[in-house]
Amino acid sequence: MGYFEIVTIVFAAVWAVIGAMLLHYAVFTIVGIFAKKKYPAAEEKLKYAVIIGARNEEAVIGGLLDSINAADYPKDKLQVFVVAHNCTDATAEVARGKGATVYEYDNPNERTVGYAYRYLVDRIRDDYGVENYDGFFIINADNRVTENYFTKMNDAFVANGRKHVITSYRNSHNFPDNYMSFLYGIYFITACRFEARGRTVCGCSTRVSGTGYVFGPEFLKDGWKYVTLTEDWEFSADSIACGKKIYYCDDAEFFDEQPTTVGVMMRQRLRWARGHMVVFFTRFKELMKSLFTPRKKGGQNKFSVYDFSTSILPLGVISVVSFIIQIILISLSPLFGHDAGRVWAFYGICAGIGFALSYLICVFTAVLLIILERKRIPKVGFFTALGAILVWPFFLMLNVVLDVVALFKKKMEWKVIPHSGSKREKKKVK
Repeated sequence: MGYFEIVTIVFAAVWAVIGAMLLHYAVFTIVGIFAKKKYPAAEEKLKYAVIIGARNEEAVIGGLLDSINAADYPKDKLQVFVVAHNCTDATAEVARGKGATVYEYDNPNERTVGYAYRYLVDRIRDDYGVENYDGFFIINADNRVTENYFTKMNDAFVANGRKHVITSYRNSHNFPDNYMSFLYGIYFITACRFEARGRTVCGCSTRVSGTGYVFGPEFLKDGWKYVTLTEDWEFSADSIACGKKIYYCDDAEFFDEQPTTVGVMMRQRLRWARGHMVVFFTRFKELMKSLFTPRKKGGQNKFSVYDFSTSILPLGVISVVSFIIQIILISLSPLFGHDAGRVWAFYGICAGIGFALSYLICVFTAVLLIILERKRIPKVGFFTALGAILVWPFFLMLNVVLDVVALFKKKMEWKVIPHSGSKREKKKVK
């Protein structure tokens, strides 16, 4: 066996191992296609605090509060809290006018929404008492909830003994605006249908994605601790590491507004990538410790810990580093008697086939998702949908580039994502 064959076999083995580590994702996808977890109707209606972070959201905060006020859940069992942080508009006034309890918080050195949550939780503890609520919802100012949202979330929360986190179906109310909002829409629905749904059916913990989740007061016994660029990933990591599970309720649906321009998309996803990297560096050790702690000594949710650990691996960086090493080793083949032209032709063909297969698989899964979720996806123009589907593989592959950039971008300022309401909502206003 020659040098070229050895290099080929070694890297094939490396990627086979990585593929085997992630094989359970395929299982979750298949399960999510055919099954979902249903929760029995809860007789008891628990009391919840709804936590909303809002920075310069006067254009959308009213729509969210209207949807909450229109919910079929008992009004005396929901108290809505809004923290208007670093606002320069009328967010606070609009929220008060819709009946929310509003706190204003200005600190230009604490710009992420996590700081706003921390401030608001402290105020709730001082003024109302955290223990006076059975659970806490985290919702964004640009979100909308369906009429039965809180009822369905309450069903799931009660069914799971009030001790675990419940997350929900994340849809987009500006799905039809353009190809970018369509891409984001299928991105989040993919996570719901092909990941969270299967995980919950299999009894494995999923993770929270942005907002749209509820948890018990015990999670706030030390206040809100998550203030980095991606507080949802931090919250998920700590919850799973300490033995809590995050379950998914498919029947509870909320909507949020997605970016519609490439510039905002790049800025947001680079922030996600950097936050993802921070979570890997700060939480991976604790997750591994939890994974290898014997059950008798407190180690729990082994598979959930393993699953989440693989989800925070910087696969983009791993892929690029592996590719660079492989290229270097391949370039040395002529020194061992191999014909350089044939070597590069072989790897070029392999790379082309791999890319083509990956592209087709991504397109197929996007089409499958749209078919499966057609009742929940708003009507979108044919050419908008077609263009988005064809671009979808590149939308996903961009994560590789962003992971590498995020590795070296140590300082990143959190900037607000502008929200102005979907085109459909604007038409209603007019």
